[in-house]
Amino acid sequence: MMTTSNDDYTKMTQEELMSEAEKLKSQKTMTAVLIGLFVGIAVYSAVQGKAFLTFGLLIFSLVIGNAYSKKWKNIQAEKSRRGIVD
Repeated sequence: MMTTSNDDYTKMTQEELMSEAEKLKSQKTMTAVLIGLFVGIAVYSAVQGKAFLTFGLLIFSLVIGNAYSKKWKNIQAEKSRRGIVD
């Protein structure tokens, strides 16, 4: 099942929900690396005087982090509602 940010986790079976949680957990490291990379480039561009690039990368990092966080919280809330323990 392909997932998007509009998934309704209440309609998923327990197996689908657990699979989605595992996929998201495995993406955690890659998300953190991307955010770190963008922040690092933003700091470098700030030192070089490129404000537009700096703010663009910082905003993009916030968007990525926020999207991941919302998906994770929604999955955890649904697991909690169903009484599923990892």
